[in-house]
Amino acid sequence: MTTNILLTGVGGQGTILTTKILSEGLVALGYDVKMSEIHGMSQRGGTVNTQLKFGDKVFAPNIGEGEADIIVAFEKVEALRALPYLKKGGMIVMDEREIYSMPVLIGQQEYPHEAAEVLKNAVGNVVIVSASKIAEDLGSIRSQNICLLGALVAALDLKGIDWVELVSSSVPPKTRDVNVAAFKAGFERVKAN
Repeated sequence: MTTNILLTGVGGQGTILTTKILSEGLVALGYDVKMSEIHGMSQRGGTVNTQLKFGDKVFAPNIGEGEADIIVAFEKVEALRALPYLKKGGMIVMDEREIYSMPVLIGQQEYPHEAAEVLKNAVGNVVIVSASKIAEDLGSIRSQNICLLGALVAALDLKGIDWVELVSSSVPPKTRDVNVAAFKAGFERVKAN
């Protein structure tokens, strides 16, 4: 049996780093892991998706529509965009952050502020973590991705390795403290519920 995870965000949010840390942790837990990266216009604030599968034996990383067990979304609209990939009974772990695209900023489109409610009605199992707010309060909004990683590790109940040490060794030395704090905060938010 494999578990399929689609991580989605906007360029610069650390989607790929998060997936790499998650992959390393899953390998350390003894799983076969495959991942792929899909870059949209990531350097212009476009969508970045990564797909990760883990289990006893995984043959390919690609996740088709209706195949993701979990979507991890770094922004609300990205969760909406990824929704067709979620399987029935799947789970979404997401930040409540809103990032406005250029068409929204210049008034050509409306931002769907009700995205969280739409997702809850469509999916039911939606874990919302104020990852950006937590990260900002800790001193660096850039650690939002690691906060969501902590929430995901807690939601999946992934035990057996030192995730804090893995995070610490995977990020630049000057950002270790804030990223470790962000991971712990995301983990605790999910464990508390």
